[in-house]
Amino acid sequence: MNARPPDPRDAPFADSGQVLRRLLGLARGHRGWMAAGAALALLSTLSGIGLLAVSGHFITSMALAGASGAAINYYTPAALIRLLAILRTGGRYAERLITHEATLRVLARLRIWLFGRLVPLAPAGLGGLRSAELFSRLRADVDALEHAYLGVLIPLLVALVVTGIVLATALLYLPVLALWLLLPIGLGGVLLPRWAMKKGAAPGATVVECAETLRTLAADGLRGRAELALYGTESAHAERIAAATIRLQQARRQTNRLEAISGAGVALAAQLAVVGVLVFGLPALHTATLAPPDLTMLVLLAMAAFDAIAPLPEAWAQLGATMASARRVFALADTPPPVIEPQAPSPVVHDDGLSIRRLRLSYGALEPWVLDGVDLDLPQGHRLAVVGPSGAGKSSLVGALLRLYPYQGSITLGGTPLDTWQGDDVRARIAVVDQQPYLFDASLRNNLCIARPDATDEQLKKVIVQAQLDGYVASLPQGLDTWVGENGVRVSGGEARRIAIARALLADAPILVLDEPTEGLDAGTAAQLYQALAAAMAGRSVLLITHRLGGLSTLVDEVATMRHGRIIECVPTAVYLGVFSGAERASAASPAGQVTGI
Repeated sequence: MNARPPDPRDAPFADSGQVLRRLLGLARGHRGWMAAGAALALLSTLSGIGLLAVSGHFITSMALAGASGAAINYYTPAALIRLLAILRTGGRYAERLITHEATLRVLARLRIWLFGRLVPLAPAGLGGLRSAELFSRLRADVDALEHAYLGVLIPLLVALVVTGIVLATALLYLPVLALWLLLPIGLGGVLLPRWAMKKGAAPGATVVECAETLRTLAADGLRGRAELALYGTESAHAERIAAATIRLQQARRQTNRLEAISGAGVALAAQLAVVGVLVFGLPALHTATLAPPDLTMLVLLAMAAFDAIAPLPEAWAQLGATMASARRVFALADTPPPVIEPQAPSPVVHDDGLSIRRLRLSYGALEPWVLDGVDLDLPQGHRLAVVGPSGAGKSSLVGALLRLYPYQGSITLGGTPLDTWQGDDVRARIAVVDQQPYLFDASLRNNLCIARPDATDEQLKKVIVQAQLDGYVASLPQGLDTWVGENGVRVSGGEARRIAIARALLADAPILVLDEPTEGLDAGTAAQLYQALAAAMAGRSVLLITHRLGGLSTLVDEVATMRHGRIIECVPTAVYLGVFSGAERASAASPAGQVTGI
């Protein structure tokens, strides 16, 4: 049911050309920027090659004219040299601006596209990925895709056009020379890049894998540093980091070795090209088939052509890492959503009652059932508490009600099957206060207004009072504009829960689900909170998940006991509290007033 996303190395996009075509398809909206960047790169490269060739021809012509005393028109070539120099410098500057602008636009589009693909997967389809792995796919892997445009596409296009122009020029002056140049150009522009790509695929994939492993280990080490110190496993964790680092360094050394060999091969091919020009050009010079300035121009032209070919082997050696990142991104994006959204709009109902029959839920095909035949009813306006030991399935029940996980059995909302509802519509009718609520790194006001962006100050004040936060807010120097920090680091656990409760009340949903809302609160504050919630939710439904018995009679009408993924009994609150008393209460209650054996 909840399977880990497929291994990128087994992804269906094993062909690099297919992956590149898909990347270009996703960049469709920015092809104008990409084309402009490629055109400027071509312009600056051709200008540099032309500058070198024309300069050589001009200098040789001037030397011969000076030796012979012949007249020569130096204005035209001098102006052409100045023009090519300006085009080379200005084109290079503009090319850097445009290509990087295009790259950043494409990466932004890719990141938004990937995030849009991830939303339907959360949380069921992403359960096999840790946060560091997911962050690595969303940031590092997407960033690595810039090489596909800057390092592969543009150099390839420039090399193709430059090679064609150089061969055409050689064919015009000396046809046999054009045939010879096919050999070194094929070596440096085709064979070496192909060899580098083939040999660089495995170490490139290893670099991506080890980089993600190191990010995960670093995140785990920071998040679990107290546990590592407690159990004395810091050395073992450091050894795992060292092993991953060694593998990363070995893979990078292999890639660097490929780049060095490829660079030397291109330099050798360039020398072969020059030798070929001299071998075929000098006899033509003696037979007056070729003029001396033309021979100088062809020599420099052959050398300059390899400036466009030189980046290819290194770029294609790095292509393995880029394709590995692309396959990881596409493998994650192509993971089918575990919960399928209906095509039709959500039904229109006039009742918000919930009915659950034979509900079963598992977090994986090989995982045990965390819910195994749950039967439960929550009529509109009814208030129900679900109690039970940790691991009984209480929080999993909430996940099924919100259509976050696939399930078996039947859940109806307003008499209509829950799987005919759009997920967002379900979650608009069921406000949830999680056991560990998340607060964004923003002001208290912003965190509350997530539930209702257009909320007025009067509405905010009302829910703050209902959540027993009025005293806390009054003590803040900036009131609602006080920053709460990342994940609420500047507030206590009890305050974070009450902020989440105020946010849920602000949503004004017909059903309110509270998962351990009084955790971290003293008994007096918890009782006042229950009383305020009872008044605030008048006429609406409440589902309370709790370990604490205090104040239950104030808020809920019935108590359902869950064990091993099933509801074993559901009785009125008064009956439940009457049964659970005396010696049983004393033996089951913890010193903090929590009941652990329910």
